[in-house]
Amino acid sequence: MPPPDDLPSFLHSVAPILDRWGYLAVAGVIGVESFGVPAPGQTIMVAAAIYSSWGRLDIFAVAAISFVAAVLGDNVGYWIGVRGGRRAVHRFGKYIFITPARLERAEKFFARRGNRIVVVARFIDGLRQLNGVIAGITAMPWRTFLLYNAIGAALWVGWWTTIAYLLGTHLVEIIERAEEYKFWAIGAIVIAVGTYIWLHLRHIRKRRARQAAEAAEAAACEPEDVQA
Repeated sequence: MPPPDDLPSFLHSVAPILDRWGYLAVAGVIGVESFGVPAPGQTIMVAAAIYSSWGRLDIFAVAAISFVAAVLGDNVGYWIGVRGGRRAVHRFGKYIFITPARLERAEKFFARRGNRIVVVARFIDGLRQLNGVIAGITAMPWRTFLLYNAIGAALWVGWWTTIAYLLGTHLVEIIERAEEYKFWAIGAIVIAVGTYIWLHLRHIRKRRARQAAEAAEAAACEPEDVQA
């Protein structure tokens, strides 16, 4: 094993677990994180990929185990959401500002855009842990969830294992360098999101105006049809 000083600081918390349990640690930590338990799943996957670049683990085994653990863990979360999530929200949701009305809106949102959310959620801390539970609570069809969850897991695992394996410990240097520009990145994201919202609202207003005009035109034509 490389000396501790060569390990990136973010690996120090997971290195002992990975040293002792190897692939089993990758499977266990990613699995429990995926059904809602706060655990460093992404960190241990990156750590395992870096270990692979040192020849201590096999990168293909790391990627395969991470993918299977992520998909299985999310499906456990999904069934937790299906079996007891709704009752828990109705009973305790008011304490965390989740009302039945908000849950209903979330269900409608998932019905329209749930597949995209499931794919992207893997890359967002917080959503990654609760992705399956939310999908289960909002009654997203299981087959749809399974498909898009697998796509999201494949992209997530493929991205981080490839980057960590190729860059190794240099990944941390790149992340630290990127920290210098994070406020510029946040600003760009805010502008992009704001522009999207503005364009979306503008599209809605135009659509409503067009529908109102069509309704008015239809109402104006109605008397003529009756007289004819």
